[in-house]
Amino acid sequence: MLYAVVDIETTGGYAASHGITEIAIHIHNGREIIESYETLINPHQNIPIYIQALTGIDDEMVASAPEFRDIAERIYGLLHDKIFVAHNVNFDYSFVRHHLEACGYTLNCKKLCTVRLSRKLFPGLASYSLGKLCADLSIPLNNRHRAGGDANATAVLLALLVEKDTEGLIEDTLKRSSKEQTLPPNLQKTEIDKLPNTPGVYYFKNEKGKVIYVGKAKQLKKRVCTHFSGHNISQQRQNFLKSIYSIDFQTCGTELMAFILEAAEIKKLWPENNRAMKRFEQKYSLYQFEDQNGYIRLGIDKYRKNGSVLYSFNNLLEGHQLLRTIASEHLLCEKLCFIQTHKGACSLYIDGGCEGACVGEESPEDYNYRVAEAMKQLQSLLPSFALIDNGRSEEEKSCVWVEKGKFYGMGYISEYCDINDLETLKSAITPYPSNDYIMNLILSHSSQYPQKTIPLAVRI
Repeated sequence: MLYAVVDIETTGGYAASHGITEIAIHIHNGREIIESYETLINPHQNIPIYIQALTGIDDEMVASAPEFRDIAERIYGLLHDKIFVAHNVNFDYSFVRHHLEACGYTLNCKKLCTVRLSRKLFPGLASYSLGKLCADLSIPLNNRHRAGGDANATAVLLALLVEKDTEGLIEDTLKRSSKEQTLPPNLQKTEIDKLPNTPGVYYFKNEKGKVIYVGKAKQLKKRVCTHFSGHNISQQRQNFLKSIYSIDFQTCGTELMAFILEAAEIKKLWPENNRAMKRFEQKYSLYQFEDQNGYIRLGIDKYRKNGSVLYSFNNLLEGHQLLRTIASEHLLCEKLCFIQTHKGACSLYIDGGCEGACVGEESPEDYNYRVAEAMKQLQSLLPSFALIDNGRSEEEKSCVWVEKGKFYGMGYISEYCDINDLETLKSAITPYPSNDYIMNLILSHSSQYPQKTIPLAVRI
C-alpha cells in the first residue's frame, strides 16, 4: 500500500477562485519516503501580502515557475493510484482535484487525514495543528509553511501513525463503507455514530460549544452526513466545515415537528450560518386602537413584534383586501379603517355603505359595537385544531396544537391518553412562538392528512 503525502501553498482559502503556488508530493510506503516531487507553480494571479508574509513565496518567485497545466500529467501520475494523505486532507485534496479537473484529469483516490488519525492515535493533546503536533511528538519541522517542509513533517507523522496503529484503524478508515475521511477535520466520528435515523433537529457547534447552524431532518444521521459529502469548494463551505467540532440533536415524532422546532430554534439561537430562515418575518398585521373621539379604528401596518396583532399577512394587498371585505360586510367606515384618506365623508357614506362615523353622525358606541362583531366573526373563522400523529416511540403520540389561527405549541402524550380529553391534551403542550411560515406548514399538513386532525371548540 503506497501513500502520497501532499502539501500545497495557495493564494487563498478555496479552490474555485484561488491558485496553487507550490506543491510537494512524497510517495511513502508507510515507513519511509521512496520518491519525491516538489515545485513552485505560477498561479497567474497576485499572491496576497499576508500569504507572502506567511509562506515567503512572492509574485517574483513564481513568475518563471511552470503553470499547473504544464505539470498536471506528472501530478496525476503520482497521485491517481495512491492513498492521498495530508494534514486536513479535504483542503489539499479539493485544490488538487479541482485544478486537475480543469486540465482534463479526474482524481478519485482514497484519502487519509493525519489530523483525524492523530486525534485517535494520540488522544489528549492540546492542539492538532501541524506545528503543535510536531512539537509534542518531537517531529522535526523545518521550512514551516512551505510545501516541502510541511510535507516532510507530515511524512514523518504518517510513519508514526502507521507504527502506532496496532488495531487496524487506518485499514478501517480506508474501507469504502467508512465515511471517516469525508468528515470535517475537527469532528469526531463518534459524533456521527450517536445520531439516530429518526426525525429531529440537529445543532452544529464550534470549538467553544456555540451553535453555528441548526437544521431539521426526516432522518437525522442521513441528513447530517449530506453536509459533508460532495466536492463543493466554496470558501463559505470550507470555513463552515472547519468550524464544526460537535453535534447535538433533538428527536421529534414527525418531520412536521422537526420543521417547527427548527424554525423556533433559529429564531431563538440566531446561528451565524442559518440565513434563509432568519430572513422570514411576517410583513404586515391588522391592528386596532381607539382614537381621540372614541371610535375603534382598524388598520394595516407593518408587523410589530410586541404589538397586539389581530391577524397577519404576507403582503399589504392581502391585508387591504381582507379589511375591505370586513368593512363592507359590517358597514364600517373606510376612512376609519385607513382605506380612504381624503377629507370629508367617505365615498360609501352617500350610497349607504357607511353609517356616518366619518362625519360624526354615528355614535362611537354604535360604531364600536359593529367593529367588535366584525372581530368576533374574524376570530370565529380562524381554525382551532390538534394534529395527532406518531410519537418518538410506540408508547406515545405527538400533538401539534393550533388555537384561533395561531400555532400554540406541541408536545407528546401517552399512547393510551384519551385524545378527546382536551384539557389533559393541552396540559402536555409546550408553547412555541407562531408565525406565518409555521402556520403554512401546519395547515398544509392538516389539509394533506385530515384524518389526523381533531377540531377544537373555540371556547378553548
